Amino acid sequence: MVIGGVQKFSTVDDPGYVVAGLFTVGCNMRCGYCHNPELVLPEQYAGGIPEDEIFEFLESRRGKLDGVFISGGEPTMHDDLPDLIRRCKNMGFRVKLDTNGTHPDMLRDILVEGLVDFIAMDIKGPLSKYSQIAARPVNLDAIKESIRLIKTIDHEFRTTIVKGQLEVDDFEAVGELVDGAQRFALQYFLTGPTLVSPQFRDRVSFSPDEMEQAKQIMLRHVAECVVR
Repeated sequence: MVIGGVQKFSTVDDPGYVVAGLFTVGCNMRCGYCHNPELVLPEQYAGGIPEDEIFEFLESRRGKLDGVFISGGEPTMHDDLPDLIRRCKNMGFRVKLDTNGTHPDMLRDILVEGLVDFIAMDIKGPLSKYSQIAARPVNLDAIKESIRLIKTIDHEFRTTIVKGQLEVDDFEAVGELVDGAQRFALQYFLTGPTLVSPQFRDRVSFSPDEMEQAKQIMLRHVAECVVR
């Protein structure tokens, strides 16, 4: 497992908890709006942080942090992800996992062992637009199976919205895809200097009115929908 970044403190990545973040290197998608090209693009890969250094930091934060979130990149690409999670759990930390849902077999193994407390999955859009937004071929059956598995524990599904990639009406299909979920987050796309695709630097998100329309659609399918 190559860890390319550590976030030492967060109160927003696992709502209600104070956590640190570990970011894995490597991703099987190329979403243009992603703000972590150093974790996604091989030519920009961040140098790995020594494992001993990571766990020395976590040891120093025992009693001060509630848990750890593991993000990326795409953590479930790595066969040794369960080992990383076990080590965090053995230190007494709760664990939240971020995933794009492309490796349901890994998710199933993790869930059977009870290794994670919360999973957040990115929903790229309706299935008909998945490969276009991910800029890679996507196994849609894997996405649907991951959604089914994730619904069995505390979870959140979320979509980052770039106008033009997605329209308000797309959330009819997104709502059906995650129907019965606990929580869904509609996320504004924010441009910046570090994106996987420079073409997205001039793109915008939904207007507040469009976000509200999408939220009302989602509320027909999920228990809670937030805009952030």
